[in-house]
Amino acid sequence: MHLSVGRGRTARRVYGFDEIAIAPSTLTIDPEDTDISTSIGDVRLDIPILASAMDGVVDVRLAVEMGRLGGLAVLNLEGVQTRYEDSAAVIDKITAVSSDEVVPLIQQIYREPIKEELIRQRIREMKKSGVTVSVSSSPLNAERFGSIAAEEGVDLFVVQVTVTSVKFESSRANALSLEKLCAMLPMPVVAGNCATYEAAMELMHTGVKGILVGIGPGAACTTRRVLGIGVPQVTAVADAATARDEYFAAGGNYVAVIADGGMRTGGDICKAIASGADAVMIGSPISGAEEAPGHGYHWGMATASPGLPRGTRIKVGKLGTLKEILFGPARTDDGTLNFAGALKTCMGTCGKRNIKELQQVEIVIAPSLPSEGKAQQREQHVGMGK
Repeated sequence: MHLSVGRGRTARRVYGFDEIAIAPSTLTIDPEDTDISTSIGDVRLDIPILASAMDGVVDVRLAVEMGRLGGLAVLNLEGVQTRYEDSAAVIDKITAVSSDEVVPLIQQIYREPIKEELIRQRIREMKKSGVTVSVSSSPLNAERFGSIAAEEGVDLFVVQVTVTSVKFESSRANALSLEKLCAMLPMPVVAGNCATYEAAMELMHTGVKGILVGIGPGAACTTRRVLGIGVPQVTAVADAATARDEYFAAGGNYVAVIADGGMRTGGDICKAIASGADAVMIGSPISGAEEAPGHGYHWGMATASPGLPRGTRIKVGKLGTLKEILFGPARTDDGTLNFAGALKTCMGTCGKRNIKELQQVEIVIAPSLPSEGKAQQREQHVGMGK
């Protein structure tokens, strides 16, 4: 539906997580009989949750624990882990300074060159644990770092930037060919981020096995405020899921849709999958794990931009162990612990046995859902998004 926003100018009505609800079914299923596994190419995950490639969220320790618990953590090959041998000391500096000092400090820290020997070292540290290993790179370094990742046996390679498009024009640099990269690398490639049907469809035609959907919804990302760009996640995911289904119907190739950012609670994750996602990528909730490198802080990937930072440092605090965040038991009633349990209970309540069935559940427009019948709103945790 398009609405008039001025004389001769219309805009489409779009929706975010707080504006919809999942309708229950006439059938209910025992949550223990539901299956929340998913796949990205030939990479199978027991739970459809990825930890964002952000320096306050994922280091080797967190990646190994995430893998052992059945999810997947993505290590940023352009972050402090590959610039500094003692990355923990660098992160301690970032978390210790004031809010006024943090952006200049991050900009200074990220001027240190990336070291290929540290890329190999970090990958080997994860590989020796036996878990599925995933790493990310910007398009600028994708071919070079992708080759290293392939040599070291990485299982999934992510190419990520704030907004990804297949067509790129520049007088200063050559565009990355995702088709060439996918053909060159032996592992599945995930690319992002995008937020429209058209961009998702074009990315799928390059041969990627997954796309990241979400521009600016995360708590540590200020892209929407700085650039005014973004599409609310429910609509962005639903449009990308339509592209996925049409692409699959046309050629039999299935590309996973990964909702990236903006999810604070188990209910948000359920809504993302109900909107069509095959998996979710989250940052803030994972940064609250005791095992996370940021000690309850994390910061946007574009914070280090020298000219126009589009990220901020967020204090989430310690929520619990990673196992408690993913599987409980929950010690709070705000939806920030036991994401897998929330998803299985939602599926059981709606009579859906697996992720594909939950993608077909009825969704209703419900902007009053968070406040209906509530005398007053309880104080919410700050910074719970990607």
